[in-house]
Amino acid sequence: MPVVGKLKFCYGPMDCGKSTLALQIDHNHARQGRRGMVLVRHDRSGEPQITSRIGLTRKATEVGNETDLRLLVREQWAAGRHVDYLIVDEAQFLSPDQVDQLAELADDVQIDVYCFGIATDFRSMLFPGAARLFELADELQPVQVEVLCWCGQTGRFNARVSDGEVLRAGDTVVVADTEQMVVESSSTSRSEGEPNTVRYQVLCRRHFRLGDLGPTSAQHGQLRLT
Repeated sequence: MPVVGKLKFCYGPMDCGKSTLALQIDHNHARQGRRGMVLVRHDRSGEPQITSRIGLTRKATEVGNETDLRLLVREQWAAGRHVDYLIVDEAQFLSPDQVDQLAELADDVQIDVYCFGIATDFRSMLFPGAARLFELADELQPVQVEVLCWCGQTGRFNARVSDGEVLRAGDTVVVADTEQMVVESSSTSRSEGEPNTVRYQVLCRRHFRLGDLGPTSAQHGQLRLT
């Protein structure tokens, strides 16, 4: 039986601890003497790093639109550095072709690939990168920290909010956080009429459909262990 790597996708809504888990897995593998690369696409900080909301941070290699992930690994080999595994945070922003490249690395050169990301965008539609991961990954694992909607029900939907309203249209890639901040979108310029501040709030399906953000005193981003 041939030896192959594995491609794993850990997914969940904002605030569920995906980046924290990514950093923990990297730490655990490194402790065992394995050598890895930490990659990120559009971290919320705007920097080439993985940041978690509990304060953990790790420098990372930024993946661009045209980055060939196979070449990143080959460059490490050429420099005399072996690569046993890859950690990829914000993997929903990868292109389908880049996900195919990760599968190739797992199958052909026995690299273990751990991807972390959100499954659906602010319209509740699958990101193209996440959709391809659902199609190709050897393992699919929802992150086991439950995020609550303001009503106490399980939150699964990442609502994009501006001026107290849930937005239903706009650029798919807008990097923001659970607090209000300046928009960074994939467009080269801001669309006419698009708000320049935005935040995200995790909602249950019912309140996502209704656009109901709850009382102004609601605690957003509350977590609980399942």
